[in-house]
Amino acid sequence: MGSARPRVGIVGLGSIGRTHARVLTQLSDQAVVVAVSGGSPAVLTELGLDAAAHLPADEVLTHPDVDLVAITSPSGAHGPQALAALWAGKAVVVEKPLAVDAATAEEIVRLGDQRGLMVAVIAQRRLESQNVAVKRLLDAGALGRPLLGETFVHWYRDAAYYAHADWRRSLADGGGSLMNQGLHNLDLLQWFLGPVGAVTGQYATLGSGMDAEDTTVATLRFASGALGTAVTTTATRPGDPARLTIFTSTGVLEITHTEITRWEFDGVRRPAQVSAVAAGSSDPAAIGDAGHLDQWRDILGAWRDGRDPAVTGHDGLRTVQLLCGIYEACRTGRAVTLPEPR
Repeated sequence: MGSARPRVGIVGLGSIGRTHARVLTQLSDQAVVVAVSGGSPAVLTELGLDAAAHLPADEVLTHPDVDLVAITSPSGAHGPQALAALWAGKAVVVEKPLAVDAATAEEIVRLGDQRGLMVAVIAQRRLESQNVAVKRLLDAGALGRPLLGETFVHWYRDAAYYAHADWRRSLADGGGSLMNQGLHNLDLLQWFLGPVGAVTGQYATLGSGMDAEDTTVATLRFASGALGTAVTTTATRPGDPARLTIFTSTGVLEITHTEITRWEFDGVRRPAQVSAVAAGSSDPAAIGDAGHLDQWRDILGAWRDGRDPAVTGHDGLRTVQLLCGIYEACRTGRAVTLPEPR
């Protein structure tokens, strides 16, 4: 990919940008942050980034000393900024989602492939040890044939959360409960059970007066023939840990946040692994840095080894296509067929 210790630019130092900055500081033997946008001088000092150039976002994206850009800006900016960085010859690590529309996400993936540049997307839940163990068992056929997948994200966000940033109240900017909060569990469900072929859905704003939906209910038909249900909301007090359940031809498993809370498979031992990532069901700040630390370790290892990261742009594209398909189904009241994976 380039030097063994890539020079990183961070675009955006909001709450999630500060998470990336803290993680990269911990991994300073593997990467060096040379340029940042956003934040104040006090924030840069707090994060140990005094030596980094403090620049407007567009200058970080094209800076000659930057090898890899971490895009941690509001969701609606992810797509245009990722494209600008790729055109400037930079690899990109994009905080979820890859983009808020499928066409832009597809363009990012195509450009990264054409230019031979890494495109990684943050989906840290795929790296949690219990999820890795379940994925391996499913792929090996040890848990039978998947029949039904369900995920429920019954979270709560108060008015102060939405007042903090305008984009969180905008459906077009990715502020809805499906795109902003539910993405990780929808991504996991598709990762576990394979691509989704068609969706239906309904959405509403039930808890707060804003443009973005705060509650979405979707049905899924997987390419394998399995069916699924997904519910996401930020309107349900006090906020419960997200739950994901898979019924197969031989049993059932349930994951509540990071804990496997149900395991009924004769002759198959329950995975012992449980990650230490905290839940963000009622407080996004409670999630912490552990998941991002694990994913950045993988990304920097991929950079050194010249391999693909665990979560590629193609993975991020499929998730965006799924979410945008659900939104289209909600808007039109019709079933939506999703593109086949390439």
